[in-house]
Amino acid sequence: MSVLMTLRVTADAKAIESTDAATLQAFAERAKSFGVISHHFYGNGSEVLVVDEWPDEQSFHKFFQSSPDVSQMMERAGVTAAPTPEFWRRLDVNDSVG
Repeated sequence: MSVLMTLRVTADAKAIESTDAATLQAFAERAKSFGVISHHFYGNGSEVLVVDEWPDEQSFHKFFQSSPDVSQMMERAGVTAAPTPEFWRRLDVNDSVG
C-alpha cells in the first residue's frame, strides 16, 4: 500500500511559485523515476506544505538523497531548518471520498 508523505516548512510560497518551470519539471521527472505517484505544493504565505504519494517510504528517501538541488531550491525559498518528512498510511475505514 502506498504512503502519503507530508513535509511542512517555513518558507516563501511565492519563491516556490517563481521557481523556473524547467527546474520544477526536472524534479518531477526525477521523482517519477523513483516512483512518485502524485506531488503537490501548497502555501499559505509563510509556510509551504509538500504532499506526495509514494509507493513506500524508501522510494521517497532514495529520491531525496539523490536530489541535493531540491534542498538548494528550498534554501532559495528561505527554508533554514532541515525539513522533516512525515509518512502516513491510509486507514482502512469506510468513509473515503474521492
